[in-house]
Amino acid sequence: MLDLKFVCENLEKVQKNMSQRGDFSKLLNQISTANEKRKKVILESEGLRQEQNKVSDQIAKLKKEKKDATHQISEMKGVSDKIKDFEKELSQEEERIKEILLNIPNLLHPSVPHGKDDDENIEVRKWGTLPKFYFTPKDHLTLGENLGIIDVERASKISGSRFAILQGLGAKLERALINFMLDINTKESGYKEVFPPLLVNSQTMTGTGQLPKFAEEAFKIEGLDYYLIPTAEVPLTNMYREEILSKEKLPLKLTAYTPCFRKEAGSYGKDIKGLIRQHQFNKVELVKIVEVEKSYEELEALVQDAEKILQRLELPYRVVTLCSASVGFSMTKTYDLEVWLPSQNRYREISSCSNAEDFQARRMDLRYRPDPNAKPKFPHTLNGSALAVGRTLIAILENFQQKDGSIHIPKALHSYVGTDRI
Repeated sequence: MLDLKFVCENLEKVQKNMSQRGDFSKLLNQISTANEKRKKVILESEGLRQEQNKVSDQIAKLKKEKKDATHQISEMKGVSDKIKDFEKELSQEEERIKEILLNIPNLLHPSVPHGKDDDENIEVRKWGTLPKFYFTPKDHLTLGENLGIIDVERASKISGSRFAILQGLGAKLERALINFMLDINTKESGYKEVFPPLLVNSQTMTGTGQLPKFAEEAFKIEGLDYYLIPTAEVPLTNMYREEILSKEKLPLKLTAYTPCFRKEAGSYGKDIKGLIRQHQFNKVELVKIVEVEKSYEELEALVQDAEKILQRLELPYRVVTLCSASVGFSMTKTYDLEVWLPSQNRYREISSCSNAEDFQARRMDLRYRPDPNAKPKFPHTLNGSALAVGRTLIAILENFQQKDGSIHIPKALHSYVGTDRI
C-alpha cells in the first residue's frame, strides 16, 4: 500500500508513474478528494473540541460559584453529539481511503523499462549452453507419458483439467528437487527453513497484495475465512505482521517448500498441455525482510541465490528485467529467470525475484527500529522462487532427454534420486 501523504503531496508524479501500468487517475483523484474531505472533518472536529473545552471550563466555573449551568450543559451535549457525528464521518472517510489504496499497485522503480507486454522485457544475461540434439526432441509430456512417470488422463479423472499425477521416478524426481533446493537455500545461501500453513485468512492475503485485487485468482474455502495459498510468499511474509523488529534481526531470510494453488483465471487456452500451468504445483520460495537502504543489494543477491540452483542443475537460462506492463501488482521491480525448453525453442519463466519495497510492510503494519531510540519504519520485503519445482522437472526432462526417450539425471541430483537415468 502506498503512503497516503506521499501520494497526495506528489499526485502528478504518482500518476505519471502509474500510467506505465494503466490508467489509475480516477482512483488517485478519488484519494486526493477523500483526503481533502478527511482533513476538513479533522479541522472541524478540532474546532468543536476547543469549543467543548471552553464550555466545560464555563460549567466548572459556574458549579464552583454555585450558579445554574443548565444552558451550558445542554450546549455541551449538542457539541458532543456533533463531535460523534464528525468521528463517524472521519472513520468512513479513512476506511474509504484505505479501500482505494488497497486497489492501487506499487510505484515502479526508475530502472524498470517501459513496455506494453513481455516482448519488451530486457535481457540482462544468459548462462549455459543450449543442448544440441541429433534427433527431434520431444516435449516433457510425451517423454513423461512414454516413461510412465506422468499421467494427466487419470489426474483429469480425479480432479479435472490442469492437474497431473507424477509416479515412480517422476514422483521421486519431484521430491528430490524439493530437497535439493531446500538444502542449497539453507546450507549454502543462509535461509531459515519454514513449513507454513497452506490455509491463510483474508487479512494475510491482503497483507501481501493478493486481496482485494486478485480475489478471482484464489481458491477460497466456502463459508470460512480461509484461502489456499497461491505461493509461500503469503504466509512467510505475514509471519511478522503487526510486529516491530529490531535492526539486529534483519535481514530475515526464509525459505519454504509448499504446494501452491491458483485458479489461473484468464489463462484459459494457455499452456493447457502438460505441467506448465497447473491449478496445483510445488514451489520452493525465498523471502527476505530487509533494511530500506539495503533492499536493492539484497534483490541482486536473491537473484543469484535462485541462479545458483539452475547452475548446479546444468540448466541453461537467462535473466530478464520485467518491463512496466509485466511487473506484479505489489512489486516495484522484478527479475525473471527463464529456463530453456527445447520443445518450445524458447526460454520460459521458472522464477520471479522481486522487491516490494515498503508496499507490503505498510499493508501488514510490519516495522523495525533502525536503532533502540529511533522511530519505527517500514522494512522492505522481497521474494523469489528457488525454484518452481514442476517447471524445473520439465526442464530436466527436455534438456537431458536421449534419443531412446530416456532421461539423464543431472549429477547434482544423483544422490537424491538414487539413479543417473530414467
